Amino acid sequence: MILGLSHMTFMVKNLEAATAFWKDIFGAKEVYASGDNTFSVAKEKFFLVGDMWICVMEGQPVHERDYTHIAFKIAEESFDEYVKRISMAGVEIKKGRPRVEGEGRSVYFYDFDNHLFELHTGGLQERLKRYATISVDG
Repeated sequence: MILGLSHMTFMVKNLEAATAFWKDIFGAKEVYASGDNTFSVAKEKFFLVGDMWICVMEGQPVHERDYTHIAFKIAEESFDEYVKRISMAGVEIKKGRPRVEGEGRSVYFYDFDNHLFELHTGGLQERLKRYATISVDG
């Protein structure tokens, strides 16, 4: 039986640039750095974002961008602060998709290695509830 999400691993060209990205935008806490000790397949760092374990590993990142992404939930009142953090980090903010009123706000952005992230103020229940009213109303 699946108990939940264990961790997410992202391949990055530069561990130090990735460290700044995770700390500056997400407020990540670094809990491990392998240095030259590679117990896995490459040098790596572990972070906690909230209680989520994030691993960044030195290597070849994804080559092409697509819509595959990780979305983190944030409070509505924090939205503008996060947009500011992302802008200050110097990463590309992607134009968002058209949204249905009431499903929450999102900002999409790429890291330096073509990974797409989303910060979203809504949740599954709000989205399902909103989509159900659209279906009924036509």
